[in-house]
Amino acid sequence: MRNLFTLIVILFSVYNLKAQNNFQTDTIKTSAGDLKITFIGHASMMFEFNKKIIYVDPVGMYGDFSKLPKADLVLVTHGHPDHLDLKTIEFIKKKETQLICNEATLSILVGSEVLKNGGKTSFKGIEISAVPAYNIVHKRDNGEVFHPKGIGNGYIIIFGNLKVYIAGDTENIPEMKNLKQIDLAFLPMNLPYTMTPAMVADAVKMFNPKILYPYHTGNSDVNELIKLLKDKKDCEVRIREMK
Repeated sequence: MRNLFTLIVILFSVYNLKAQNNFQTDTIKTSAGDLKITFIGHASMMFEFNKKIIYVDPVGMYGDFSKLPKADLVLVTHGHPDHLDLKTIEFIKKKETQLICNEATLSILVGSEVLKNGGKTSFKGIEISAVPAYNIVHKRDNGEVFHPKGIGNGYIIIFGNLKVYIAGDTENIPEMKNLKQIDLAFLPMNLPYTMTPAMVADAVKMFNPKILYPYHTGNSDVNELIKLLKDKKDCEVRIREMK
């Protein structure tokens, strides 16, 4: 009986490991080659472009990173533990891996390049900009917002002619009206930390991305968002497993 129990535990672990790494992927053509997106989970994702591997907010609880390639570049939006996992970053790093983070996390990610809101840099011909990510409405019990203005980053990454916006932890803030010609947008949608489906729909109407990926969705009902955007024919909503 004990051996049978041990076997069941092993099989269950193997099954979970396999399921954990059954990641969804999308491949999108750009003027400079294909961009492959791997949806790891929550806010963790991987981009493959021109033989370079770029991770955004890699966190170990969302996938087995031993089954994924090492990083050429890592972007971190802010320091909350569902976005910043130093152990995982150290695991996927190579000697030459570059790190980009917001100013508040530099004490953890020593040696990183810091981008403040409005800052710009480049990596192997890929342009990267940091944009604001913060709360206005949603607050802690003590009245403080979950993500204060000026601390966290969203990122705009340009792959060839494709402009990708990764919003980080934010609400539908006024600065989104300044976003131009966004092809792919990753917008967070979970309460109480980021946006409601109605907030995401409002954000989409502010800057009109061609493709929307809701991410960091938690227990939010993505079908509600689809309903809210059903008449917006110029934006394709793509649902991937990013709870």
